[in-house]
Amino acid sequence: MSQLLDNLLAFGRILRREGIEVHPGRVLDVVEALGHVSLAVRDEVYHACRALLVHRHEQLVIFDRVFEAFWRRHRNVRIDPPFDRPRTSPGAIEVVLEEASDVADSEGNVPAPERGVKIWSDQGGVADRDFAALTPDEIVEAREALSRLVWNPGMRRTRRWIRGRGTRIDLRRAIAESLRSGGDVVTLPTRTRRLRPRPLVLLCDVSGSMERYSRMLLHFAHALTSRHRRVEAFLFSTQLTRITRQLCARRPDEAIAAVSRSVPDWSGGTRIGGAIKEFHRRWGRRVLNGGPVVLLISDGWDRGDPEVLGAQIARLQRRCYRLVWLNPLIGTAGYSPLTRGLEAALPYVDDFLPARTLGNFADLAAHLNALSTRPT
Repeated sequence: MSQLLDNLLAFGRILRREGIEVHPGRVLDVVEALGHVSLAVRDEVYHACRALLVHRHEQLVIFDRVFEAFWRRHRNVRIDPPFDRPRTSPGAIEVVLEEASDVADSEGNVPAPERGVKIWSDQGGVADRDFAALTPDEIVEAREALSRLVWNPGMRRTRRWIRGRGTRIDLRRAIAESLRSGGDVVTLPTRTRRLRPRPLVLLCDVSGSMERYSRMLLHFAHALTSRHRRVEAFLFSTQLTRITRQLCARRPDEAIAAVSRSVPDWSGGTRIGGAIKEFHRRWGRRVLNGGPVVLLISDGWDRGDPEVLGAQIARLQRRCYRLVWLNPLIGTAGYSPLTRGLEAALPYVDDFLPARTLGNFADLAAHLNALSTRPT
């Protein structure tokens, strides 16, 4: 209990430093409120704290920035619940808060978290098991763990201006408010750019060489769609299929069944370059707006022309904020990315990361959450 209170007091001090007035009594209210929510669920903790500590709309951006920094920082301190409650099941996310001295500077900058941070209690030993080797019971456990990961690739500034603590004076509002004082401008209100969450685009290979991993990758796609508001998802083998609508089903099994009925070339051949070219032609203008982070999941085995693949990957990288290639073969014995297609594509890939275990996806979540600590 004392550890929780110490961390919340530190959190309150940071909020005050950033301009949000936090009364000590409010912190005690937060402690009491957290006794009635699950400390293992980020959204419950977030909304409980926000409801009690934020008083004005313009404070939301500041609160979100500080909360994100406080939540994900890699120097973790385990917090026991303030009241007795059942322990979370294996695979549940552990809530960790950190010491206040290293949370964020006045600009909101946070050092990148170390990879490999353990973010769930792996009592079943599933975190480092290859997805292809999981039993049915372990798949259920892994699916539960994936559903609890937090995906936040940062915020982007839009072209729209709103009220806020910015550098530009809001003349229209200043003139409107001057009418209350007989035409005298008493204060100079400011405005700032509106912020929106950065979109995510998922391009997943379901060809024959990816068959061992396809089901778990679909569970990942469903979890990603459930946890992030702006996700566009596509599957490809010899052709491209959009599955965003099918993934909106609440239950994972229903979503996967709907996806299976929609994909005509499941476990077929692979033409990555052709599929991405079709993506640019049919969907690029629509889903690549807003500087998204693109996640491309494939083992890199490609029957198409390597030059076409390289050109299409280069085009994709130019049109997104960051391109991450996830490969389930990374980390397997003797693997090296030596195929002609990968050699042509990798110069245009920002991150080349493994995607075959729960630990890999936990590291991916930490990596994406650290991409943009400041809106861009």
